[in-house]
Parts: sequence; C-alpha cells; structure tokens
Amino acid sequence: MHFRILSQARVRRDIKTRETVSATELIRQAYRYITRNEQVHPRIRQQAQLMLNAFPSHARPTTIRNRCTETGRARGIFRDSRLCRYQFRLKALNGEIPGVKKAVW
Repeated sequence: MHFRILSQARVRRDIKTRETVSATELIRQAYRYITRNEQVHPRIRQQAQLMLNAFPSHARPTTIRNRCTETGRARGIFRDSRLCRYQFRLKALNGEIPGVKKAVW
C-alpha cells in the first residue's frame, strides 16, 4: 500500500516537472542565446544569466527523469513504451503491446 502511494506521487511529480519544463522552455532558450552571444553588451548578458539562475530548479530540463508510467520506477525504462522492464515483460506476455511477442528459436 505504502509503495503504491509513493509511486503515484513520483509519477505525478514527473508529470508536473515535464509540464513546467515545457512551459518555460522558450524563455529559457532565449536567455541562453543571449548569455552565449558575444555581440551583446556584457551587462545584458549578465542580466540574462541572472534570470536563468532565478528559474526554479524543477524547471530545468536536467531534472526530468524517465519513469515507468505504471509503477514510477526510475531504472530499466524502455523509452518507446515508457515502461520498466518488468512491466514491459508482463504486458508483452499478456499481448497488450502490439508487435511484441516472445522470441522462440
């Protein structure tokens, strides 16, 4: 029970982080462009760098962690299905993932 509640919180936090990052992405790219452009006045570049530093930490793209959508697990994630390896196996064996079947040779 406790694990289930914890994993749901992790999934919700991951969704919120992804939404925040996508909402601030355009502004963030503009500030990064200004800070790296050497033709811009140094004072303006410094102001842009301060604005970048003022962004909240959960709005940074590096905070996004690939998590399993079923369990919230952060390791062993397949990018295409966004499932951890165990959930991928269970769904593949049940035939819930189209185009995936057990190998026989």
